[in-house]
Amino acid sequence: MAAQGLIHGRLGERCLHLCVDMQRLFASGGPWPLPWAEKVLPAIEELVASHPRQTVFTRFVPAVRPGEGPGAWAKYYRRWANVTLANIDPALVDLMPSLARFVPPATVIDKRVYSPWTEGRLDALLNGSEIDTMVVTGGETDVCVLATVLGAIDRGFRVVIAQDAMCGSADETHDAVMTLYRSRFGEQVESVSTAEVLDSWH
Repeated sequence: MAAQGLIHGRLGERCLHLCVDMQRLFASGGPWPLPWAEKVLPAIEELVASHPRQTVFTRFVPAVRPGEGPGAWAKYYRRWANVTLANIDPALVDLMPSLARFVPPATVIDKRVYSPWTEGRLDALLNGSEIDTMVVTGGETDVCVLATVLGAIDRGFRVVIAQDAMCGSADETHDAVMTLYRSRFGEQVESVSTAEVLDSWH
């Protein structure tokens, strides 16, 4: 298994915190609750508070109506008709309140698919910047976070996973993906604690 820790050195001003989908949709009481969301929230808050201007939040926005969306997404939203915007309080798309207070100066990017890269908004935001490192937090570890991490790798970013600041809906798949990052992407993904990120990022 690959070594853990910040194997490529300390973090700096060319680093961005990308917080994935920490929304009311996935909070306790929401339609897609993540059991560990509240547990990891304090670590995410601490990271955002330390670098609010270098934080981007993504938000997953469901289809408006059941059956909408290209290809297999239409089937998806027939299955999850109760989570379409026509059938939920639209405020459930909002960030969790303890994170929303950081916007601005933190930035929000909406997406309708798992990856924040597919629709081009994140690429457009970063275009012309000197960002070369992504600290990734949020949920779900094995869905939207995984899509985010793989897209960042493909674009050549250094990727740092704050492993105590992300969550999934199932412990088995969360653990499996964390093992995958360490065993198969050890050169491109560094898995560390939030404390290590905070200690290194100046």
